[in-house]
Formats: sequence, structure tokens, C-alpha cells
Amino acid sequence: MKLYLSVDMEGITGLPDHTYVDSKFHNYERARKIMTQEANYVSQAAFENGCSDIVINDSHSKMNNLLIDELHSDVTLISGDVKPFSMMQGLNDDYDGAMFIGYHARAGSFGVMSHSMVHAVRHFYINDIPLGELGMNAYVAGYYGVPVLLVAGDDQAIKEAEEIIPNVTTACVKETVSRSAVKSMTPKKAGELLTEKTKQALANRNQVKPLIPPERPILKIEFCNYGQAEWAHLIPGTEIVEGTTIVQFQAKDMIEAYRAMIAMTELALHTAFS
Repeated sequence: MKLYLSVDMEGITGLPDHTYVDSKFHNYERARKIMTQEANYVSQAAFENGCSDIVINDSHSKMNNLLIDELHSDVTLISGDVKPFSMMQGLNDDYDGAMFIGYHARAGSFGVMSHSMVHAVRHFYINDIPLGELGMNAYVAGYYGVPVLLVAGDDQAIKEAEEIIPNVTTACVKETVSRSAVKSMTPKKAGELLTEKTKQALANRNQVKPLIPPERPILKIEFCNYGQAEWAHLIPGTEIVEGTTIVQFQAKDMIEAYRAMIAMTELALHTAFS
């Protein structure tokens, strides 16, 4: 069995605020170690329960956070930036399942460090359905026929996952107090939970169907200000919805929509004054 892990950071155990997820701040190195440990708990449990091949994609910020010298020796790591498919780099139809670790809630919602890709974004939509990173990534997996078997993160990410992926196994490692405060279990207890939930997710894999994206999806991104929308509108085929900061793109498939999302959000960051 071949397994794909997308590992983000904001939903990792014990991390309450940006000082843990931004490499410029003092708590970041501590957070990297906990992040790596969580990837290892899931990997070890997966190897012990039928998986023979595990690829981990580092999916946070510059995507070079996981400590490869401390990772399980039998996994393969995708690390660094730029990646054409960002948080889903390397996924294809060869995989039997995907797991999302360290995930968080979407922009504009209650949840620790909630956001969608970049802070310039208020909302993502596919065919007017609001989605965050979790939903967009699950649709990419579904495009390849790969079910998302496990989602681990804070309580609001778990709620989001259960709303969009029927029968998904979830692991809640911390509860949101505010956007920058959490009530969290310890890393050791979280490791025990992740081990058990990984085992459960693999046993339950036949009950989870891929989240199939719509054909020819319409991507809409609502930005925080008009300048960000103007930058995103540089992508050919986009239009700004009149009277809003929403940029719309008619995609031929989910893969094109996802790549457009990546390009639009990156361009939006060029706005000089927010």
C-alpha cells in the first residue's frame, strides 16, 4: 500500500501562534521537532499496518520545515519551494490513500491560526462552495481517485474535514481557545492518539471515497483588498467580479484550478500596502 502524507504546521500539537510557525521567531525550532515527531508517529503506525511506501510532502510556508535527519528512515520526503503543486506536490493516481497532518481551519473561520494559503485571502470558492486548504487539497486528491483517510489538527480543522469528507478518520490534538491560543494535549499523548487513529484510518480505508471535484470548476478567490485582486488578475483568463475583491477563473479541471489558485495567491503578495 502506498501512502501520501501532506504535513502542515499550524495544526501540530501545542502550537498556539505565529512564533511557532514562522522561522524568524524563537519558538520555531521547537515546533519543527514536534512536527517531525508527528510525521514519524503516523509513518511508523502506517508501516506497521500494511503500508510499504510512504511519501511525505512538507506543506508549510517555504516547505523546508521537517527535519530529514530525524524522520523515519524508510519514508521519502518532498521538501522546498517552489513546488508546482504546493501542498499536494508529488501526488498522483499511484497512491492508495492520503493523510493530512497538522492541518488548520480555513480563512475567516474560528480556529487556531486559521487562514487559506496566505493572509491576503478571505475566502476560496469552488463553484461557490467555500473551502480552505483542506478542501482544495482533498479535491486534488479526489481528482486522482485518492481518498483522504485521516485528517489531524485542531478541533476546527477536524470539524471542517468531517463536513466535507464522509467517513474520514480524524485526530484532534488541540482545541481552539482563540485564533492564537489553544488547549492542547502533550506531544507524547498526541503521538499515542495519532498512532491509534492511523491504524483506525487504514482499517477503515474501504469506507472512504475520494472527494471527486466538479468538472470544469469555477475558482473564486476573495482577497482582502483591491490591490491584491489586481495582482491576481494578471493571470490570463481571470476576471475581477465587479464591485468586489473577488477574482474568478473558469478552469478546465481541478488541477488547473489549483495551479491558478497558487499563482493568484503568490501574485497577491506583491501588493505593497495592505
